[in-house]
Amino acid sequence: MSAKELVLALFTAAFVDHDPEAARPLVTPGYIQHNPQIPTGADALLGFIPMVEQSGMTVTTHRVISEGDLVVLHSTFDNAGAFGADTLAAFDVFRVENGKVAEHWDNLQPVPEKTMSGRGMTDGPTEITDRDQTEANKALVLGFVRDVLGGAAPEKAPMYSEVYMQHNPNLADGIDALFAGTKAWADQGFVITKFDPQIVVAEGNFVFVASDATVSGQPWAFFDLWRVEDGKIVEHWDVVSPTPAEMAHGNGKF
Repeated sequence: MSAKELVLALFTAAFVDHDPEAARPLVTPGYIQHNPQIPTGADALLGFIPMVEQSGMTVTTHRVISEGDLVVLHSTFDNAGAFGADTLAAFDVFRVENGKVAEHWDNLQPVPEKTMSGRGMTDGPTEITDRDQTEANKALVLGFVRDVLGGAAPEKAPMYSEVYMQHNPNLADGIDALFAGTKAWADQGFVITKFDPQIVVAEGNFVFVASDATVSGQPWAFFDLWRVEDGKIVEHWDVVSPTPAEMAHGNGKF
């Protein structure tokens, strides 16, 4: 199986079929877990599957991108009240090693009824195109993260994007709205002082970046996905959450 096929088989076994025994041969015994609420190891993951079934939670996966040994799933979880909200937007990242899933990171965020842009947190284009532009698109997005989000040279924003369709529920469309939203967040006491990419996965016109951030002295995780078209960033999705101080393991968020 390809890395994508392997990860989708595991995701289906865990969240659709609720079959621990089907999931068992797909993961390494030492499966490394970064979800703050689930202990590390394969046994903990397999033990979690019946809880998912009992909760009645369902999942819809909208996008799957992969690069090398990493696979990113962009999904919606419904009936997820037992896990924090009725509907959750999620990014899951899996690392594959020797034909098995070896490591997992994720970020979850409640989906509000209304958004500033009128777009949902997971709707929009899903087709992967321009695979021959993967490296160029990755470099473009990482430059945007460094200069605009990281604050190294925000005046360069027009170099990266002219049309910026926004799926963050608290921001309107456009780069100007991104700056206005960041300022409004700062005015409310949420000041970003660190934005450090930890995981980057690119496939064609989609580039995913998971970043370790500091917001007003507290750790946060920003999982972002951008769509690139003709050398410019045109669309953005994200899942943002504070990183808890206590976790069910010692692996950290990243």
